[in-house]
Amino acid sequence: MKIPFSKLHGAKNDFLLTYLEDAPKTNLPEIAVEICDRYTGVGADGWMLVDRTPSDAADASIRLFNSDGSEPELSGNGTRCAAALLARESRDKNEFRIRTGAGVKHLRLLSNHHCHYEFEMNMGEVRIVGLNANVQGRDAVIVDAGNPQCVFPVDNFDFDWPAVGAATERDSRFPNRTNVSFVRRVDGNSIDVRFWERGAGQTNSSGTGSTGAVAASLARNLVADPVTVQTPAGILVLRREGKVLFLTGPADLTAEGLYYSSKFVQE
Repeated sequence: MKIPFSKLHGAKNDFLLTYLEDAPKTNLPEIAVEICDRYTGVGADGWMLVDRTPSDAADASIRLFNSDGSEPELSGNGTRCAAALLARESRDKNEFRIRTGAGVKHLRLLSNHHCHYEFEMNMGEVRIVGLNANVQGRDAVIVDAGNPQCVFPVDNFDFDWPAVGAATERDSRFPNRTNVSFVRRVDGNSIDVRFWERGAGQTNSSGTGSTGAVAASLARNLVADPVTVQTPAGILVLRREGKVLFLTGPADLTAEGLYYSSKFVQE
């Protein structure tokens, strides 16, 4: 079975995107694990199916599978990658409405140069579920950013934070598992963040993770709006308008091709 794909990354959070009409009809979680494998597959944090069928509310719809085959509600970086693929097709268009598992998200194209795109994405209203929680024996803020987020304010990253992230992802208080971020205040408008993503593990950046980290930091009065998020992959910027957060970040197209699966045969 041959599966066409485009590979994009949003601040080094990478995804394989396949148009729905070109995708297999069955075994999708298993295929996601296979195609995302970094040794025997193409390699990515997730595999996304893009349905270009428009509706009154959205220009397209996406369905995302993590590299472990699980299906998250939302990826900010991944949604920007889908918007970049759509923008590549519609060069006269700069506003995009994409239906996700967390509802329709609105994105505005700020610039594009060859295969590099910059978008501002409406991340919606982020809900603080627990401002002063205790998780895994650590001070935490629990956030709903369209998907579950557990944010740990820290002084530094000189500890085994990936191990803490892995344990927190499956903590009993999160029945559907959770994304995890570790936030260090840099100054009054900047934070430095590390990410452990549900279903993908350690990632270089995260759009929803950055959104949750900013919401938690604002709620704790650690920073003021707007907020620059420093990640291992570079800078993301968030601003608040009323109760809504807007994220500005990149999406880059890096490759296109065919993946050959010998385990599954198209029915």
